[in-house]
Amino acid sequence: MARFVVAPGGQVAGRLRVPGDKSISHRALMFAAIASGRTRVTGFLEGEDCLSTLHAVARLGVTVQRPSPGEVIVDGVGLHGLRAPQGVLDMGNAGTAMRLFMGLLAAQPFDSELVGDSSLMRRPMERVAKPLRTMGARIETVDGRPPVRIRGGAALQGIHYDMPVASAQVKSAVLLAGLYAQGETTVVEPAVTRDHTERMLQGFGAEVLARGGTVTVRPPARLEAADVAVPGDFSSAAFFIVAACIGAREPVVIEGVGVNPTRTGLLEMLALMGADLRLVNHRTAGAEPVADIEVRPARLRGVRVPERLVPLAIDEFPALFIAAACAEGETLVTGAEELRVKESDRIAVMARGLDVVGVRNEVLPDGLRIEGGPIGGGVVDSHGDHRVAMSFAMASLRASAPIEILDVANVATSFPGFADLARSAGLRLSEGTVS
Repeated sequence: MARFVVAPGGQVAGRLRVPGDKSISHRALMFAAIASGRTRVTGFLEGEDCLSTLHAVARLGVTVQRPSPGEVIVDGVGLHGLRAPQGVLDMGNAGTAMRLFMGLLAAQPFDSELVGDSSLMRRPMERVAKPLRTMGARIETVDGRPPVRIRGGAALQGIHYDMPVASAQVKSAVLLAGLYAQGETTVVEPAVTRDHTERMLQGFGAEVLARGGTVTVRPPARLEAADVAVPGDFSSAAFFIVAACIGAREPVVIEGVGVNPTRTGLLEMLALMGADLRLVNHRTAGAEPVADIEVRPARLRGVRVPERLVPLAIDEFPALFIAAACAEGETLVTGAEELRVKESDRIAVMARGLDVVGVRNEVLPDGLRIEGGPIGGGVVDSHGDHRVAMSFAMASLRASAPIEILDVANVATSFPGFADLARSAGLRLSEGTVS
């Protein structure tokens, strides 16, 4: 089993650059595959999750080339050019890939089956399958979980879908199916979630109308190839944003990060806690806003996190929980039940880790109450959750003893090179294995 051991006493500093955005990399491959013409993707995240999507696209009959690191060239086959794969499509640990492929494959003329690793095979898929069935898709799960079997040849109808829970993955799957449906497909969100799908579909020529939490797609005759420049992943930057707040000796700048406002709820949360943050050097990468994030060390205070911000930071909560552990007073997070169905039950797993390092907390059905205070050391089991593992690495900046983090191999799914970047930034992190 892979592990990190992080000694106390580190201090972060300097200018950093994180890998490309995982959500955008997934979508770029899928949309390029069903567009007509050649798409060049730069800044592609070469983590295991996105490589699972790349391999699946290739198995569906799409020619994909990787001429240089971070560059992918996709020769799209058009909306109706995908071919039946030989055997199952393995999504690895990539929940985003599985859920979005459910929407993309629902209207194809061939059967398909989606599987994943042991973690992904435990994750719920009915939240996607149900609206797709309403559209006419023929999808089977096993007790609501993978394997997901999709029978080909379904004639889909556009629907008006009021989502019971805010989820960008569910929204995206329904919109993808809507590209093949008869009539318009409209999704209404209870709270706005990340909008990479809407932005990118427009870039590929689809007619998408988005206003507030309502998104409508009209089935296009075709999608046109469009080059995609992937910015740095905000969710990866989040660990170093928190690290700079709690353990910097000077301003830290994280360069070239995507700052789509549907992704940056963490910045507002940290600002409420007293963080000293600035966005500088604004520019765009296609339809996505990009900036450098400048962070100065600050004394954080506990807050009640507004529930409206939860969908805008759903992947960043493990890092936020570490910031809360380092803050003065109590931090309360509610309305975040979605955290229980991620790569792990992130509420329970983070709470157990905080217990290990001596941080008082209370588990709630939909969140966590954390009392900031001293952080000790100990052995934290990440349960194979990459974001839990990276978050506790950052906790070492305030720890009084080493923190050993178990089961960290999945860090490579979203953040290849994390350990090297953490060391170069100033963390005292070593890697190893334990039997």
